[in-house]
Amino acid sequence: MKSGFVSKLALGAACAFGVLTLSAQAQDVLRFGHVYEASTPYHAAAVRAAEQLEKATDGRYKMEVFPASQLGKETALNEALSLGTVDVIFTGVAFLGQSYGPISISDYPFTMRSYDHWKAYVNSDLFAEMAEKYKEVSGNTIATMTYYGARHVTSNKPILSPSDMEGLKIRTPNAPAYQMFPKATGANPTPMAFSEVYLALQQGVVDAQENPLPTIQFKKFYEVQSNINLTGHITNSLAIVVSPVTLAKMGDDGQLLLDTLADAAAVTSDEIVASEGALVDWFREEGVTVNDVDRKPFMEAVAPMLKGSDVPWDAETFERLQAIKE
Repeated sequence: MKSGFVSKLALGAACAFGVLTLSAQAQDVLRFGHVYEASTPYHAAAVRAAEQLEKATDGRYKMEVFPASQLGKETALNEALSLGTVDVIFTGVAFLGQSYGPISISDYPFTMRSYDHWKAYVNSDLFAEMAEKYKEVSGNTIATMTYYGARHVTSNKPILSPSDMEGLKIRTPNAPAYQMFPKATGANPTPMAFSEVYLALQQGVVDAQENPLPTIQFKKFYEVQSNINLTGHITNSLAIVVSPVTLAKMGDDGQLLLDTLADAAAVTSDEIVASEGALVDWFREEGVTVNDVDRKPFMEAVAPMLKGSDVPWDAETFERLQAIKE
């Protein structure tokens, strides 16, 4: 009897182990790659989404997050997304524009009046139409947009008017959207890898750079620049994009993935807006000169270029964007 009882226990344990093994094998693991440091709110958003996805799918899916270009630089991540070797990525709007030009409009200077205007745009029919056209061209699905922050110029002198920009050698990303503002104000845009900017500022290779306040803080640019000038010339955002291979594989669970990404991004966007307000005081406490700027002259300098022949959108798209109410 005892031997039979032990055998039944062993059989039961084996069955239980088998069920657990099958359960573990059944869990699909997704890969979320991005180029931002683990200390950033964007990484926190990805981790939050991963936790929500696992809970929403009762453990059927787990999402591992790889920050700081662990799965490749942004170009490589976009390529991997199309191949399905990466499931989800953060990417800049300029990268979306390489597939469908008009969607890059929000990354151009002064196309957005404010964070509220940007938020209304992201929830508008106009953006939905452009996201669908991007999907038709690339195959990828934009799950949501995350606010990245208003971009401001840092320098070693006050920048209070467009004339203060003349001749300034300013680092920008290597994309037309980011080079328009310096060109319109007489500065010299200098494309450079993000990882090289701190040293270039420190050594005087460039005179200035432009980024949102949270980025200026976590990249410590304020250590090598005496002035932060609140030009707010670009209302920046990141797209969270999902591979078509992933959504096809997930079936009905794909909508849960899209929903969890959108929920996590909304929380992060609100956090970044709040941090922007607090950071002005923080920088001043650190001894940095933070200059309030009359943006109107800068907007007037840029305005003709936004309606020129070199932009990747038509006049109707621009007017629809400007007609969106906050």
